[in-house]
Amino acid sequence: MCAKYLFMLCLLAYAAEAQKVFNVKDYGAIQDGNTDNSVAFVTAWSDACKWNGVATVLIPNGTYMLKSVIFNGPCNGSITFEINGVLKAPIDPSMLADQKWINFRYVDKLTINGGGTFDGQGTATRQKCQNDSCQILFTTMVLDFITNGRIENLHSADSKGGHFIVFGSGNITFTNLTLTSPANNRNTDGIKTSHTNGINITNVKIGTGDDCIAMISGTKNVRIKNVFCGPGHGISVGSLGGGGNPPDLPVEDVVVKNCTFNSSINGVQIKTWPFPLKTPLSVSNFIYEDIVMINVKNPIFINQQYCPKHNCDLTKSSHVQISNVSYKNIRGSSATDIAVNLNCSMELPCQNVTVEDIDLSSSGRDGRQHIKNYCSHVKGFSYGKQIPPSCLPNNKFRTTPLPY
Repeated sequence: MCAKYLFMLCLLAYAAEAQKVFNVKDYGAIQDGNTDNSVAFVTAWSDACKWNGVATVLIPNGTYMLKSVIFNGPCNGSITFEINGVLKAPIDPSMLADQKWINFRYVDKLTINGGGTFDGQGTATRQKCQNDSCQILFTTMVLDFITNGRIENLHSADSKGGHFIVFGSGNITFTNLTLTSPANNRNTDGIKTSHTNGINITNVKIGTGDDCIAMISGTKNVRIKNVFCGPGHGISVGSLGGGGNPPDLPVEDVVVKNCTFNSSINGVQIKTWPFPLKTPLSVSNFIYEDIVMINVKNPIFINQQYCPKHNCDLTKSSHVQISNVSYKNIRGSSATDIAVNLNCSMELPCQNVTVEDIDLSSSGRDGRQHIKNYCSHVKGFSYGKQIPPSCLPNNKFRTTPLPY
């Protein structure tokens, strides 16, 4: 019996030793909202990263100002960055670097949580720089080369640029977040992903001055569910195919379900440039299902003549091949007279596009009287209810399976 109790005590002692909290206040962090705490935060992170066990970097209640910081891995074990307080960016952009505010790099099993807030002070920075040429577009958080990451229970407010960028990562989850920026603060994307395999975004509320979610070059295997978008520019694939160097990589296997768009510029959007590429780019396998549109200007939009500055040669065709796209059970209201706009490439027409059970009315006083759909160079079928009438041929019986 004594040996058994001794064994249990040893187990408890080992468990306690394997877990350790690194409180930034123990490293000299000051919660006055004015003092730069970047050294204290990076030092606490460095010690936590070296810990041979489960480590937590704790940011207690209070307001902590931070210049640009980089939290580097790899670490010896799983690590949690727990934010109970408020992290405040400086207004003066000269105190930030490399277009990033907070940067995590090369970390496996990273969790960022705690119920706290990132205050980017973006509006104050834009006001300071309105008569100057200073750089203002700093992303609140950049996740570079992160695997098995989880970002949850946080609020990102008033970002200078985008809220989150994910690059070169895998198996990343965003859940129970609120991301807010004024609608007139341009280039404030909510979550942008590239060169990443495995993204899950659930129960997130986003209101920004740009895309709520943007999936660009090399993004694969994305699941988006229970997202509220508005204001903003919608949930977007792209822009792609602009002829940059290095060239864009395929975007594929995306599911967007049970989402709501309210007064956004776009709903679900795929956008590519009218630009000739040496090697055509393929984007494929998208499911958009069970979606509500409320006063959205472009509820369903494939735009293969994307050119926001209106300086493109629109006689050129996009060299991005879009295929296997399904829109199902999308309902609500459009703020313009085109509810479904499938504007595909003349040279590489969209393939296997299906629309099923669409019910979109005008958000104006005229209801459904003047609302319509538009199709150009698209091959596919419509099924079920189609309000307004689809511009794709109707097929009463589905003969081809969905992409998944």
